[in-house]
Amino acid sequence: MWTYVARRLLQSVFVIVGVTVISFVALHMGGDPTYLFVSERATAEEIAETRAKLGFDRPLPEQYLSFAAGLVQGDLGNSLTYKTPALDVIALHFPATLELTIVAIILAIVISVPLGILAALKRGTAIDGGIMTLAMFGQSMPSFWLGIMMILFIGLGLGWLPISGHVPVLEPLLAGDFGKAFGNIPAAATYVLMPALTVAFFSISRNARLVRSSMLEVLGQDFIRPARAQGLAEREVVVGHALRNAWLPVVTMIGLEFGFMLSGVVVVETIFSWPGLGRLVFNAINQRDIPLVQAAVVVFAVTFVTLNLIVDLIYARLDPRIRLT
Repeated sequence: MWTYVARRLLQSVFVIVGVTVISFVALHMGGDPTYLFVSERATAEEIAETRAKLGFDRPLPEQYLSFAAGLVQGDLGNSLTYKTPALDVIALHFPATLELTIVAIILAIVISVPLGILAALKRGTAIDGGIMTLAMFGQSMPSFWLGIMMILFIGLGLGWLPISGHVPVLEPLLAGDFGKAFGNIPAAATYVLMPALTVAFFSISRNARLVRSSMLEVLGQDFIRPARAQGLAEREVVVGHALRNAWLPVVTMIGLEFGFMLSGVVVVETIFSWPGLGRLVFNAINQRDIPLVQAAVVVFAVTFVTLNLIVDLIYARLDPRIRLT
């Protein structure tokens, strides 16, 4: 297993390098950001001086090598907007994004798995058709549209939930202030519910279909018949035998979706004014804060490849037939 882990870690290095190169080139193709940091009346000399001060006067390969050298040492440069290390800025916003992602993945699991099982057990009925229609609708609906509709109808129309804002839970928890963290949970739940459901809705729809198809495949296999022939209750057959085998592809999908959610909350955080990493990156792109965007890309890439490795290890643990070599 350790050989497999070492090989995957080596592959991850190449993945992160590739991601940073592509994002670095893409950011610099947007034009010279120097003009955002000088006045409209700046002279050519002042512009050149600012460009040299920011490091944008050097050739692009040299700029990337300088960034890569800092990355190896854990230094991703200073944010041009905040005038502080980019990693420090990310660390301030990352807990809010992590909170949103954790709640979204919990909602995706808690809602999609029962829906998928119910659709499989009620195959061909109106219940099955209704769940699959809702799943198709959820997969076709853009998250930004769903978020806006929730704000209009649930937030503004009915007044049930706040349409923006954030009450921290993970941040005081990491700081060791457990009383404040647990005391904030009731208020935090009202603020996180709509954005988390917006993020999770696509995953709920896709996972419900995945669970249904996986359950139907398992329920049709030979080992299910002896379980029923022994007189076991249908619930025990479904939970104890079928779900255990149908769970494997779902675990893989959920692990990958956690990474996708974590890196794909930019639009949702912007709509709900959620003070997370996605909104920070959106603003940094508009402000041409290249070091901050690059640092965020590295954090997302490292998180994603780490989650991929964890999912592979969990998959092998759940299915003894799989060997990591």
